Amino acid sequence: MVLTARSSRLIGALVMSTLSAGVAAQGRTLTADDYARAERFVGYNTTPLVDHAVPSVTWLDNDHFWYRDHDASGDHYLRFDATTGKAEPAFDQARLAAALGKLLGKPVDANKLGLTGFVVAADGRLNVNLRGKHYLCDLKQAAVCTAGKDDEASGVGNEPGVLSPDKRSEAFVRDWNLWVRDVATGKETELTIDGVENFGYATDNAGWKHTNKAILVWSPDSKQIATFQQDQRKTGEMVLVGTNVGHPKVEKWKYPLVGDKDVTMIERVIVDLDSHKVLRLKMPADQHRSTLCDDVSCGRDGGWDDVQWAPDASTLAFVSSSRDHKQAWFRVADASTGEVRTVFDESVPTYYESGDGKVNWHYLPESKEVVWFSERNNWGNLYLYDLGTGKLKHAITTGEGNVTEVLKLDAKTRTLWFRGVGRQQGVDPYYQQFYKVSLDGGEPGLLAPEPADHSITLSPDGRLFADAYATPTTPSITVLRSADDGHVVNTIAKADIARLRATGWLPPEPFTVKARDGKTTLYGLMFKPTHFDPNKKYPIVDYIYPGPQTGSVGTRSFNPARVDHQALAELGFIVVAIDGMGTPGRSKSFHDAYFGNIGDNTLPDQVAGLKELGKQHAWIDLDRVGIWGHSGGGNATADAMFRYPDFFKVGIAESGNHDNRNYEDDWAEKWQGLLVTDKDGKSNYDDQANQSHAADLKGHLLLAHGTMDDNVPPYETLLVVDALIKANKDFDLLLIPNAHHAYGAAANYMMRKRWDYFVRNLAGDTPPNEYTMKPPKD
Repeated sequence: MVLTARSSRLIGALVMSTLSAGVAAQGRTLTADDYARAERFVGYNTTPLVDHAVPSVTWLDNDHFWYRDHDASGDHYLRFDATTGKAEPAFDQARLAAALGKLLGKPVDANKLGLTGFVVAADGRLNVNLRGKHYLCDLKQAAVCTAGKDDEASGVGNEPGVLSPDKRSEAFVRDWNLWVRDVATGKETELTIDGVENFGYATDNAGWKHTNKAILVWSPDSKQIATFQQDQRKTGEMVLVGTNVGHPKVEKWKYPLVGDKDVTMIERVIVDLDSHKVLRLKMPADQHRSTLCDDVSCGRDGGWDDVQWAPDASTLAFVSSSRDHKQAWFRVADASTGEVRTVFDESVPTYYESGDGKVNWHYLPESKEVVWFSERNNWGNLYLYDLGTGKLKHAITTGEGNVTEVLKLDAKTRTLWFRGVGRQQGVDPYYQQFYKVSLDGGEPGLLAPEPADHSITLSPDGRLFADAYATPTTPSITVLRSADDGHVVNTIAKADIARLRATGWLPPEPFTVKARDGKTTLYGLMFKPTHFDPNKKYPIVDYIYPGPQTGSVGTRSFNPARVDHQALAELGFIVVAIDGMGTPGRSKSFHDAYFGNIGDNTLPDQVAGLKELGKQHAWIDLDRVGIWGHSGGGNATADAMFRYPDFFKVGIAESGNHDNRNYEDDWAEKWQGLLVTDKDGKSNYDDQANQSHAADLKGHLLLAHGTMDDNVPPYETLLVVDALIKANKDFDLLLIPNAHHAYGAAANYMMRKRWDYFVRNLAGDTPPNEYTMKPPKD
């Protein structure tokens, strides 16, 4: 059941409001057909109409990879031979569908399998991941599948495992201890025995994220495991209460908050598989921090990012971060004694990061060197350090533009390959391109020259790479290139959007405006109705995600939907997304723009940009400006409605972290700084709290939250609700019982309510009554 409310009606202690039509100006009455036309441009309808888009491949060995191709008939899984340039079916899809259907007891469409991955097992059977569930299938003769576990592991237990380099063992967590499983026999062995509740080995809990994954790094010889014992015994708890008949379900877990005296800490250890010996590194407990994000595990592969073994497994390198992220220490531990040496450290006034999307430091014990990432010259560049002395040898890359991700390093040839942005004059500064450079310096060589956003997948031996390049307006072309000089070896696929264009779909329009300072260029995307009339005046809706860890626009590659921006535009709006100052991808000073003042939320840039667009285009009505966002964007939306009440007339704030003192400690302590409270009780966090500004609301505000949101707790929105009630303000509230951060099954209901709210309160029109969204059943 979805609850709606008006603040003037109290139900117990909770204010509920009806999302009423209000006193809208006389306008159009939209029909179900109008909404259905808009719904054609939602992702579940547009994405299937993009044919032959191959954004990435999965390498099987140095000469072969598989990928999923899609066309009007469905999905096709292909195996590509780089030596011949030919692709063939990776397996018999019809036999797999029949075997899965037999196991599941229902028909499975061979061209709509929806596999998220597959691996050919040693015995030739196919280990497939189908919508998060694993199945082991023998496609020979009488095709048959057996059910596996619902995780990324390759074994047969209930816990997700981390596979060893030799693929013979996988490590996992059970009952707060570290275990290992023999892949061939399934035999399980407990490696640690002293793990206890809230002080367990390799456990995964960042507060906002809490899973049963094991966080660890195997040694190259598969004989040792680097991990930690995570101490949460004094960490405070988060509690959520479900909605049901009878005694409610209570969820409780460790969730440290900003300013807590006791937060989660880690004690670094090395575990030997043969002896089961646990070697505790000789250093104090470390902060549960990363140089990349607000968790110790934040890379794409879900591993432990800031830890690297020496090739001979004799030493272990890692980076420790201070609680406020302002200092990072590069350290090396002796794997036999546990002795730890600090090689060097870096301190910054705001926050240290080791990359944008990937940790970029590299441990090179054989040459007694360290590759280190730093933004010390206002840009993300790579530097080479002496491992023995800890002294800087020289810069590997220099100048403007950022190294974002180091994808490969060949210590023998002293060559490094990386993705980077902003390094080519005249190219959109957000487009990722691909380079190689010598560790000894020199000008990086551009291997992917097209002025587009490049997604790169290197072969295991680094000789070749698949390059999928696209822009927000042009679909992807995927080619196979030489990692030596970038020349095209083969064409893999060219995306075709003919079926998409046949629906009337149009690409978004890239634009630039000036930031708050009147000088800095900001980049954005604009979405117009497909029936756009330049003689009309359109209300404008600003979609916002303020960062600081990402921005509003999202990927610079091709995406046919981008949330529901085009669908909303179809209902009679101009929809825009602008990456304001304080978001990543540009210079360090750009990213630092509102450090220590996260209540800024890029809003001065949003207002400046929207006003500039209004001056450029007579068809934009700046008297009707709306704004919406989710999570950090929900925070920013409410903030906009309170701080700029005469500019933003309608806002929809979904799942907002409205006061970061009630959010997980690491995120806000990185961007706002540690909590400092004066003698008078005032703190550096007071201004960022949206409830402190709620009394300034003038326009229409819809607050929404899932009641079991274990990322941003629902109490965040209730703080704002409480303040609005006390200020006697009218507002709208939508609480979704038992929903998590993204609303799950209620997400489409929320999308429809969002459309209704802007149609009614910003456009002055009347939406159709209770339109039902119609996502495809498959």
